[in-house]
Amino acid sequence: MTTQQAGPGYEQLGNGRKLGLLDVVAQSVGFMGPVFSVAAIVPLVAGIITASGKGAGGAAPLAVVIAAVGMLGLGWTVVQFTKRIQSAGSLYDYIAEGLGERIGVAAGWVYYAGIIILGAGIAVLIGGTVHDLLLAEFGHSVLPGWGWNVLLLALLAVVLHLGVQLSTRAQFVLAMLSLAVMTVFFLYVIIKSGSANSFKAFKPSSSPTHWSGVLFGVLYGVLLFTGFEAAANVAEESEHPKRDVPRAVLFAILAAFGFYLLGSYAQVVGFHFDLNAIGQANGNAPAPAAGLVTVLAGPHSAGGVGAVAVRRLVELIVLLDMTAVYIGVSVSGARGVFAMARDHRMPKALARVSARRGTPSAGNAVVVVVYGTWIVLTAAWAGLFATPGLPHYFAMYSWLSAFGAFGLAVTYALLSLAVLSPVIDTALWRKGLACLLGLAVTGGAIFGSVYKVTAPTIYAPYAALAVLVLGFAASFVFTGRTRAGQIR
Repeated sequence: MTTQQAGPGYEQLGNGRKLGLLDVVAQSVGFMGPVFSVAAIVPLVAGIITASGKGAGGAAPLAVVIAAVGMLGLGWTVVQFTKRIQSAGSLYDYIAEGLGERIGVAAGWVYYAGIIILGAGIAVLIGGTVHDLLLAEFGHSVLPGWGWNVLLLALLAVVLHLGVQLSTRAQFVLAMLSLAVMTVFFLYVIIKSGSANSFKAFKPSSSPTHWSGVLFGVLYGVLLFTGFEAAANVAEESEHPKRDVPRAVLFAILAAFGFYLLGSYAQVVGFHFDLNAIGQANGNAPAPAAGLVTVLAGPHSAGGVGAVAVRRLVELIVLLDMTAVYIGVSVSGARGVFAMARDHRMPKALARVSARRGTPSAGNAVVVVVYGTWIVLTAAWAGLFATPGLPHYFAMYSWLSAFGAFGLAVTYALLSLAVLSPVIDTALWRKGLACLLGLAVTGGAIFGSVYKVTAPTIYAPYAALAVLVLGFAASFVFTGRTRAGQIR
């Protein structure tokens, strides 16, 4: 029995425009932002900037391998549900199908809230990063950070309004260009490192605390793959969703794994497995989000293996990939609001669709308004979630991304349980293995979100849990109708 798209009387996306395989792949890859992730999260995997002070150290590539295995379990689960359901609701629909409507609604609230709040974090981060990089490189930023944020938000609103094809293709160009340039750079770093290259990157002994440190690295390594499932959010607008979405999900995980493995290895070998040098380099980055890669790309006198021109190119590439993430997160968030409103699990007015463009106009408006609100709060309230030693925009991003990451991790955990449902008609041992792998990595990510995390960041997972409870309560208030993804 195969689930189809929504029938008569249900709002529809796409307006006859259909996405091809590359568009669907771009949605997952764009959301993940491999270049941005490898720059911002590898220091977490290595344990350089974690609250606990624990991480994989020089064994960061080993932690990436283990995290990828767990994420493949989750990817297999998404693929199984995608074969049954092809709607804009994605994980909300999957969990409702496997664990029941009320749990599905609660998961949908925290999942899409997590995505939109994560997008708000990017909306705050991107302008501040542009400002700091321009100031560091040229001595003038042209606009203040909030000015860049407003300008980029206006451009995002235009892209979202004009249609999903423009959104996905913009992501594709930005992500592929970024990946190509950074792959060449990482290979250059590895070749330049010469005799420093070693298999010890895959030995637990390269972590200061051995297996304990590696496993802490895995907790953060899971964050590298966040958003792999985003292709499912555009299944309803895909020409061949049953074929293309599963391919896109698995390709995104495998391709990202290869890139993360290369990028994490290049960063630890580029600093000769010296954790003190890695920590100092991360502290010397021209902008917190730029991470180790920009220092590594700089001239030898600044601790790198490149030149000023190479550093500026890498900074530009990180910004381009950050922009792809900005678009990808926003596309997914808007479609989540639309899907739940269409099923009457949120106010029905939020299901409004542009008659001309076939885009979720109300969902897009929610995204833009939420982003704009956080941009204003960041500019006007300097003490909100402030963290000593960090620019305010980055402290805000840290809090918002902690909320988003926790919300997504909880949703992934529920999805791992949902695969055990009889609706997934495959061998029990396969479902059990996928469930165990998914729970292992998501449970670890949830633990890493709260372990030794201090105020104000610790309030982020608490807030996400509050949204989960609110979503469960909403399942009684918004009684809903037959889910669009349930229509056969």
